[in-house]
Amino acid sequence: MIYGTCITALKSLSFRALVLPNSLNFQVKLSSKCSPRRIRMEAGNLSCSIEGNKKESRGALIVLEGLDRSGKSSQCSRLVSYLEGEGLSAELWRFPDRTTNVGQMISAYLTNASQLDDHTIHLLFSANRWEKRSLMETKLKSGTTLIVDRYSYSGVAFSSAKGLDIDWCKSPENGLLAPDLVAYLDISPDKAAERGGYGDERYEKLEFQQKVAEHYKVLHDASWKIVDACQPIEDVEKQLQEIALACVKQCQQGKPLSSLWST
Repeated sequence: MIYGTCITALKSLSFRALVLPNSLNFQVKLSSKCSPRRIRMEAGNLSCSIEGNKKESRGALIVLEGLDRSGKSSQCSRLVSYLEGEGLSAELWRFPDRTTNVGQMISAYLTNASQLDDHTIHLLFSANRWEKRSLMETKLKSGTTLIVDRYSYSGVAFSSAKGLDIDWCKSPENGLLAPDLVAYLDISPDKAAERGGYGDERYEKLEFQQKVAEHYKVLHDASWKIVDACQPIEDVEKQLQEIALACVKQCQQGKPLSSLWST
C-alpha cells in the first residue's frame, strides 16, 4: 500500500516526483549552481531531501615573480617544504621547463647558444606553458598545490621590455590557468645585480632589468602580493608562508579555477 507522495516544485527548477513506500528516504541531486544546499520535507513517515552541488576542494596555484636574482628559486623550494610540513600536497614547478623539446630551444637561447627573433622566443615561452596546462589542472583538481617559479607575467614583462606590444604579448597567454596568488619579490635592479651569479644569462643586464621592473608594474592585479625581497631571507620566507597558507585554505573551501586575462 502506498502511504504518501513527495512532490516538490522549485522556481525555475523541475524534476520528477516519485511515489515511495512508507519510511523510505530518497535524495535528488541538482546540478543548478543556484540551487539550495539542502531542502528537507516530511509527509507522515515519508521524507525526501534535495542536495545541491558541493564546492570541491583543490590545490592552489601560487606563482612567485620578480627580477632575476630576486630570490624566487630559493623561496619556492622553502615554501614547498613548509607546505609539506603542514601536511599538504605541494610541488615545485619552474618556467621555462627546460626538460621539454620547446624548453630546450628556450634554454639554448637564454644561454646565448642560439639566436631567435623576439616574437619567436616569446611564442616559445608561451608554448612551454601551454604544454603543461593540462597536467597543471589535473594536479590542482587532485588537491596538489603548485608553487611556480615564474609564469606568464615574466613572459609579458620581459618581451614588452624589448619593445613588443603588451597586448600582443598577453594574447597567447589567454586561456592559461590564472594563479590564485602571485607573490612578487620586490627588489631594485641595482640590488639584484649585486647578488651572486648575476650576468650568467642573456637577460641579466642591469639596464634591461630596469625596463622589466617597469613593465611588471603594469601587470599588477588583485591576485598580487608585494613582498620586500631586501628583507632577511627568514623574514621573506615567513611572509610567503602566511600568504600562501591563507591562499591554500581558500582553495580548499572551493574557490573555482579561472583563466588568465579572460576579461
